[in-house]
Amino acid sequence: RPNRPERADRPEHAARPEHDAARPGGAAGADGSVRPDGSAGAGGAALHGPVIDWFDAHARDLPWRRPEAGPWGVMVSEFMLQQTPVNRVLPVYEQWLARWPTPADLAAEPPGEAVRAWGRLGYPRRALRLHGAAVAIRERHGGRVPSDHAELLALPGVGEYTAAAVASFAYGQRHAVMDTNVRRVFARAVSGREFPPDATTAAERKLARALLPADEPTAARWAAATMELGALVCTARTPDCARCPITAQCAWRAAGSPAHDGPPRRGQTYAGTDRQVRGKLLAVLREAVAPVPQAALDKVWHEPVQRARALDGLVADGLVEPLDGGLYRLPLT
Repeated sequence: RPNRPERADRPEHAARPEHDAARPGGAAGADGSVRPDGSAGAGGAALHGPVIDWFDAHARDLPWRRPEAGPWGVMVSEFMLQQTPVNRVLPVYEQWLARWPTPADLAAEPPGEAVRAWGRLGYPRRALRLHGAAVAIRERHGGRVPSDHAELLALPGVGEYTAAAVASFAYGQRHAVMDTNVRRVFARAVSGREFPPDATTAAERKLARALLPADEPTAARWAAATMELGALVCTARTPDCARCPITAQCAWRAAGSPAHDGPPRRGQTYAGTDRQVRGKLLAVLREAVAPVPQAALDKVWHEPVQRARALDGLVADGLVEPLDGGLYRLPLT
C-alpha cells in the first residue's frame, strides 16, 4: 500500500502490549509515558517527526506504495500481506494486478480462478474473500473501491484493520491502522513492554487513536511509517535499537529492555498439520485443467483420516467443489 509493510503474525494483517509507565487507556506524555486521561499531549508529536523522517529516508520501494497502484492495488496488497511476508507476496501481487487490474476484472472470473492464482501464499480463503469483495465493489460501487470507511467495512472479507488500512493508505485518511508491527512499536516505545498481547485490546486502540497526528496527510504517513519501523527495525526477534529513530524516547529501552513476562509466544507450526495437507490438495487442483478424481487426491498424503478431514474442510470453506463420480474442482460459483 502506499505505505504498508509486512506483518509478522497478523491475518495479518495481526498482532500485540504493563508496566507502570503504560496504564491501559492512556497515551504518550512528553516523557514517553502514558497518561491516564487518554490525551497524547506533546509525547505523540515528539514521536511523529523522527518516525516519519526515518520512513521518508528508509521506506522500501514496494509496488502498492506507488501512485499507479491505486486503491485496488492497495486493497489487493492488504489481503495478500496478511500473515505472509513481502518477498512471497511480490510476484503473486504483480501477476494478479496484470491479470485483474480492476475489481470488475476479477469479479468477472469464477472464484476458483482467484484460488488458482493465489498459488502458495497460504490461507487461501483470503482469495475467496478478495473475490467476494471485488464482486461487491462492482455491484455496489460501480467498480470503484469505496473511500468511505463504513462502506469499506461492509465489503465481504474486510475487517476493521483492512478498512482502516485502505482508507488511510489509498485515500490519505486519518485512521488508527494497527497490525502486528505497529502494535509492537507502540508496546515498546510507549508502554515499555517487549510484546503486545496476543489479541488487540481496547487500551491499545485508545492509545493508537491518541497518538494519531491531527491532520489527515500526516496521520496517513504516520500509519505507514510505524508499520515500516516495526517491519524493518523494531522486529520481534532482533530489534535493531541502534537504528531506531526514537530510541531515546523508548519506554522499553529506558526500563532496561525487560523480557516478555506474559504467556509464552508460540511460533506457528506447519509440517504435518491439516494446513499442510490442505495446501497439497489445493496444489493438485490448481494445476488441473479438468476435475480431479479422488484417487489423484489420495496420493498427496499418506494418512487417510487426516487427508479426508482436510478435504472436507476445503469443501466446507468453499475452496473446493465436489462433483458427481468422486471428482473435485476449484469453485466456479
